[in-house]
Amino acid sequence: MNVYDFTVKGQDGSDVSLSDYKGKVLLIVNTATGCGFTPQYDDLQDLYDAHQKDGLEILDFPCNQFGEQAPGSDEEIHSFCTGRYGITFPQFAKIDVFGDNQIPLYKWLEENSKFEGFSGFMGKIVSLAAKKNDKDYKNNSKIKWNFTKFLIDREGNLVARFEPTTNMKEVKKQVEALL
Repeated sequence: MNVYDFTVKGQDGSDVSLSDYKGKVLLIVNTATGCGFTPQYDDLQDLYDAHQKDGLEILDFPCNQFGEQAPGSDEEIHSFCTGRYGITFPQFAKIDVFGDNQIPLYKWLEENSKFEGFSGFMGKIVSLAAKKNDKDYKNNSKIKWNFTKFLIDREGNLVARFEPTTNMKEVKKQVEALL
């Protein structure tokens, strides 16, 4: 099984097969518009601008499960992201990344990666929030917070997971290595 086996909901509610992205390097991100990590949209758009021509696609999945930081409708979220951050990469319908309504894509991502730990000052803050949601958060692969990123190679295989506190320079370095 790989990422191409999944179908997700487009921002307009249509079914989108991830096989449409065969041959591309993918960075899959669960996002929120009111999060301390929301400014990462700037870094993500810069990465997309620099490497879309090389075969990079960033797939944005808004999620309201962490601190209710993405409360708007799909349209409101998209309007915010395009207006404030100028994003041009694909944005999908709002999803659940854990719990009873977790979408199959995120179940697969979670089952095939491991929690890499938080870093830096923000890591201490996110650790406290993660611990409230899951006392055993350090010892399982569940998604801990907004802006967790998954890197997929051109064959559809999951090759890396980046927690939200991972420096975007490291993300960029690993993306560029696959391109």
